[in-house]
Amino acid sequence: MGTVTLMLFGFLAILVILQVPIAIALATASLLVVLIEGTVPLTLFIQTSFSSMDSFPLVAIPFFILAGDIMSRGGMARRLVEFIQSFVGSLTGSLGIITIIASFIFAAISGSGAATVASIGAILIPYMLKNGYAPGYAASISASAGALGPIVPPSIVFILYGVMSNSSISDLFIAGIFPGVLVAVALLIVNYFISKKEGFGLLDKRTVLETAAAAAEKNKASFWKALNEAKWALLAPILILGGIYGGVVTPTEAAVVAVVYSLIICLFIYREITMKELLETFLQSARTTGSVLIFVSAATFFGQVLSIERIPQFLAETIQSITTNPIIILLIINLFLLIVGMFMETVAAVLIFVPLLLPIVLPLGIDPVHFGMIICLNLSLGLITPPLGINLFIGSNIANIPFEKTFRYVAPIFGALLVVLLIITYVPSITLFLPNLIGG
Repeated sequence: MGTVTLMLFGFLAILVILQVPIAIALATASLLVVLIEGTVPLTLFIQTSFSSMDSFPLVAIPFFILAGDIMSRGGMARRLVEFIQSFVGSLTGSLGIITIIASFIFAAISGSGAATVASIGAILIPYMLKNGYAPGYAASISASAGALGPIVPPSIVFILYGVMSNSSISDLFIAGIFPGVLVAVALLIVNYFISKKEGFGLLDKRTVLETAAAAAEKNKASFWKALNEAKWALLAPILILGGIYGGVVTPTEAAVVAVVYSLIICLFIYREITMKELLETFLQSARTTGSVLIFVSAATFFGQVLSIERIPQFLAETIQSITTNPIIILLIINLFLLIVGMFMETVAAVLIFVPLLLPIVLPLGIDPVHFGMIICLNLSLGLITPPLGINLFIGSNIANIPFEKTFRYVAPIFGALLVVLLIITYVPSITLFLPNLIGG
């Protein structure tokens, strides 16, 4: 048992160090172990790869990716930003507030953390720099707000976790609402204190001297104009999530609705995307989808080898030999996942470690939906922690600064999100209240 485990993860580590793409590394490590052990026929690789794709819920992934790309290019993200700016523009750290709220709403459309940073960050980071925000903070708050993508429904990571754990994807979507709000509130609090300390977004003398009546009239006119412009963008998450929660459509059908809706709005109402750009968007979405589904195929085979070699059971017995206290076990798993998130892409981590960790927590009476939230939030923190920190890389590239310039500001944000993680881990009712209420 121990030898097989060392071989499997040893081969994987060597291939990753050699910079072999993670999906190829997963498949290659699994095949090498199968060949050396000789207990499993090679045809299992083909069978498993095919069966992993034969899943109706997975169809939602390419459609949500495509919908997010269309909305990003078609002007919906920009209008969301302008609408939120119309009523928080005079507050301390207002551009940080706009970034967080706009990212929350856009995450409820795209389901992707990286897409959220690329869309909202591309609009707001340059604007923050012009208004005196430190480049490191502009990149950090945008990257951190983008980490809402895997938590706020409809999350692509939830879909993958649901498939891997055989959990209800609709329940996972519903369960993500309160944790997502909690993360957003934590970000808003940190944004306020950092902005106040650093002097970001404070009112200047001209704004202070402006008469209250004139300011109120200006804000009122700006608000209604922005609301009118953004009404179709604001309707998107209501349509998508309302259809799922109301039982009108499945998550997969909702993803198709999202694509059709975004096409109609961006092509015929906003008219900000050309047919050439639309073709480029389809190609970009196809590339992203292809990489995700290759991950799924390779990781499913990797998980099958783990299962055949009884590695999950071995890991569970090892942890339980240390302690049987659920509180300590969850703390160990959190620490493990935080480290994993620093080095591994979110999708790959979910597909690899869910089959390993789920058999450990289920005997403890931990609800799989609650555990899914713990996994997704842990790995979301990996989006803003080096050395991987893909959201930080995107944000720092937009801000045109070195990656390490973000560390000063991302540290307190990370600390606040760690507190949220502990609350969600040890207060399961935050996650399970809505699914239990709606499920009866």
